[in-house]
Amino acid sequence: MAVLGFLGSYLSRYRAKTALGMAAKGVEVVFELLTPLVVARMIDVGVGQRDAGEIVRLGFVLVLFTAVGYGFTLICQYLASKVSQAVGTDMRDDLFSKVLSLGALDIERFGASSLITRVTGDINQVQLAVAMFIRVLLRWPLLAIGSMIAAIAIDLRLGLVFFVAVPAIALVFFAVMSKSVKLFARIQESLERIALATREALSGVRVLRAFRREDYERTRMSEAAKEQMGDMVAVGWLSAALNPATLLIVNLGIVYILWTGAVRIGGDAGGLTQGQLVAFVNYMTQMLLAVTYIASFVVVFTRGFASARRIEEVLSTEPSIDRRAGARLAEDAEAPALELDHVSFTFDDAAAPAVEDVTLSLGRGDMLGIIGGTGSGKSTLSSLVARLIDPTSGTVRLFGHDLREYPDSQLRGLVSVVPQHPLLVSGTVRSNLSWRKADAGDEELLHALDLAQAGEFVRERPLGLSEPVDAGGTNYSGGQRQRLSIARALVGEPRLLILDDSASALDYATEARLRHALSALGDTSVICISQRVASVRHADLIAVLDHGRLAALGTHDELLGSCALYREICLSQHVGEEVS
Repeated sequence: MAVLGFLGSYLSRYRAKTALGMAAKGVEVVFELLTPLVVARMIDVGVGQRDAGEIVRLGFVLVLFTAVGYGFTLICQYLASKVSQAVGTDMRDDLFSKVLSLGALDIERFGASSLITRVTGDINQVQLAVAMFIRVLLRWPLLAIGSMIAAIAIDLRLGLVFFVAVPAIALVFFAVMSKSVKLFARIQESLERIALATREALSGVRVLRAFRREDYERTRMSEAAKEQMGDMVAVGWLSAALNPATLLIVNLGIVYILWTGAVRIGGDAGGLTQGQLVAFVNYMTQMLLAVTYIASFVVVFTRGFASARRIEEVLSTEPSIDRRAGARLAEDAEAPALELDHVSFTFDDAAAPAVEDVTLSLGRGDMLGIIGGTGSGKSTLSSLVARLIDPTSGTVRLFGHDLREYPDSQLRGLVSVVPQHPLLVSGTVRSNLSWRKADAGDEELLHALDLAQAGEFVRERPLGLSEPVDAGGTNYSGGQRQRLSIARALVGEPRLLILDDSASALDYATEARLRHALSALGDTSVICISQRVASVRHADLIAVLDHGRLAALGTHDELLGSCALYREICLSQHVGEEVS
């Protein structure tokens, strides 16, 4: 019922067009129901009394009924297409907006491939189901009920066959739909696994070839495809059983009508004319055609229902991050740029915290270096500071205010993040650099590029800032992508810049020039996360993380004398020269 209410909320936006489309279909059905009566009169009067004029007149009536019915069919088809496309567009907009509002943990819970499948394939299924809903919903009950009423009006005894056939057909529909919904949900899930395998194979094709993993990936794809094939075959068996079952019921009804009605024509048991018997058969045939038509779309309805349930699941999810709106907060002039007060964070179902009881403070305009081994919690800590996730316990303060108190628009203006893996999208260098500030001028963009040590190679390109960028930035090297990502983060003069191991692809000379440029930013505080001592050694404060805990805090010289872990890292990277 929740899914029906969910679909109804979208259809209600177009209730006028939906009602008109269904009404047009209703008018078409009325003319279909009148047709057997005209044919009955044509047989009984025109043929029975050899009245050619009556046959011609009634023939024109049938042509008129057909033309009018066809006209209303076109109206229904047009409105059904308009409504279904509008509902799909609204649903896709809402779903995409919802995905963008979800936190990092929410995205990971659903999975990127699953969300892509829901935004594309699932909504396509719902669009098709909505169109069929408008075109078919009235046709089946009106034809069934109208055929029964007309048949009973002709003869009550023969009309009773409809009271047996209709419930029997409804029972077949219910049995097929109840099993198909679960199967279609599994089919969509297997499509997600196919999409995931395809995306990973295409994005990592060089690595796969380097490690000769092609056979493994083929097997992985084959298993996912076979699983989907098995579910599709099961649905096919259900669909294959639907039409024969309904045809059997309706044809048995026709046999009963012919067997019982034939002996009552013209005899003492009379009460029936040849035309009335033909009308009876036509009404049963009409119901047969309606049932056959509906049967072919039961699969569409059940698949659309399963897809709507998956879409509704995402739309009803409450984001793990409450993205506030409202008035901007005034900075506390006496407060440091950043404070972490006993901050801890634990992922769902994790055995231990990723970050545990971290307390530190970063002054305005200072640089904080964060170093530690793989899995020490560096990236998790950067996500907490950028408020991509909220701490399980403790408080993160920016300029004297809890991060959770900031309006989202103000927070994104204050904090800028360069992720560990640079992300560029299709467009131009200019469009990629303008994310933080859409109206940034060329001079500001070039200044950011110069700070990020990317100005030279951008200026060397024929189109400069208008140089195209392929999806993922694949037409640039790894180091160039990183520098473009850093430049993008610098546009708009953020107050806190987070570099999450974002210079790993740069050579030492370029990284040194980058550090020197960042040190001249003035009031901008910088958090530099790295596994390289050279990247953090000149920071005003260095935090050493070990399995999520703050092992030590101090300057490079202080940590060399007081922290064995930091000294070990220096020795491993510089073979003793850092500690000599």
